[in-house]
Amino acid sequence: MAKGKKTVFFCQNCGHEESKWLGQCPACKEWNTFVEEKVTVSRGSTSAASEAGKERVSKVVTLSSVSVEEDERIRTGIAELDRVLGGGIVQGSLVLVGGDPGIGKSTLLLQVCQRLSDAGKNVLYISGEESGKQIKLRANRMGTFSEHLYLLCETNLELIRQTIERQKPDMVVIDSIQTMYNEEVSSAPGSVSQVRESTNILMQLAKGMNISIFIVGHVTKEGTVAGPRVLEHMVDTVLYFEGDRHASYRILRGVKNRFGSTNEIGVFEMRKEGLVEVENPSEFMLSGRPEHASGSVVACAMEGTRPILMEIQALVCRSNFGMPRRTAAGLDYNRVNLLMAVLEKRAGLPLSNYDAYVNIAGGIRMNEPAADLGIVMAIASSYKNRPVPEDAIVFGEVGLSGEVRAVTMPEQRVAEARKLGFKTCIIPEVSLKALQGVPGKPGINIMGVKSVNQVISML
Repeated sequence: MAKGKKTVFFCQNCGHEESKWLGQCPACKEWNTFVEEKVTVSRGSTSAASEAGKERVSKVVTLSSVSVEEDERIRTGIAELDRVLGGGIVQGSLVLVGGDPGIGKSTLLLQVCQRLSDAGKNVLYISGEESGKQIKLRANRMGTFSEHLYLLCETNLELIRQTIERQKPDMVVIDSIQTMYNEEVSSAPGSVSQVRESTNILMQLAKGMNISIFIVGHVTKEGTVAGPRVLEHMVDTVLYFEGDRHASYRILRGVKNRFGSTNEIGVFEMRKEGLVEVENPSEFMLSGRPEHASGSVVACAMEGTRPILMEIQALVCRSNFGMPRRTAAGLDYNRVNLLMAVLEKRAGLPLSNYDAYVNIAGGIRMNEPAADLGIVMAIASSYKNRPVPEDAIVFGEVGLSGEVRAVTMPEQRVAEARKLGFKTCIIPEVSLKALQGVPGKPGINIMGVKSVNQVISML
């Protein structure tokens, strides 16, 4: 079989292949994303391919005969990670973990290896960035490791494949995919073709040997996984680490999950011994809240099935220039401008001459419409310089007509507020019907509102 080399151009965003350079990718419509790479092309006879196809016969089965049981999931021992994964690790799955450098991707996966190896599972940790001594220094801070954890420092994917086939572990960690290379691909490690081919080989190993494989992927300055976007399409689950590397909190969010929901999040705190689970994120986010301060409101948002209380802060001051400045941290900037326009038109607040700075304390990011009422109350509280009672919590969606619309799962939100000691809950009036007959309401005063004017009159 003869081999030849040719030059092709790959789109760094979607992995689309062209024979010549183009300014705009015809597949994803992005500009200036094509890079030139040399690939090896095998020229074989069609008869040889047909003979190989005759040897491989796929077995056809009915859908009803395929059995799926809950015990096929492997519990990691980390409840926050199991929640994001949908209940545990599915055997034969390929999971991609992305995040900024130093945010804790390798630390979390090493802790998963520690828990699984202590449970008697054979785990293989493959590192292409760190030496064995560096991994050992980080492992010493976490505690002791059992003999079921194996370490391999290698970047050659063919040697890695042979090791996996020989060891037959229950779980494999690849740290990271950008350092792996396939000798049959002539481009450099980390390029589009190398990342794609390496992931394809790992996917075949995971599905063929029923091994769970975790892949660490670096992110670009835009926050996406480096390499082609087709990498996220090939894997079963995509997890992103969010948060500031200089802060103590970390949020693990599922962007794609073929075996569970993508609305769940896991909250961790970075300590000297590693990542520690935050069992009550609401209490963690509200710690250090100021007393009797205007512009501070506690709102409730849902992340999957978990209600999270957050503090929305707003600062409204008169602008010294002709164009007022608007800033939003942790919230959608356009949504904040929309709500300020609703306040000016429907409630009569002259905000066009005022600067507005809106922030979610703790650095968490929320885009749920249920935070609209909290944003409106925080801006109005800062403008009127009248604080919202500390034992009050609000949630609701605000429309362009100034009406307060219903939100999903109000009973879970009220129960979370009651558990943390809040005495007053301001919710949409249409959501009061969903709370009728819900046990556990005594101890909290539930107030329904119809419009923005009614909310502002409470201040």
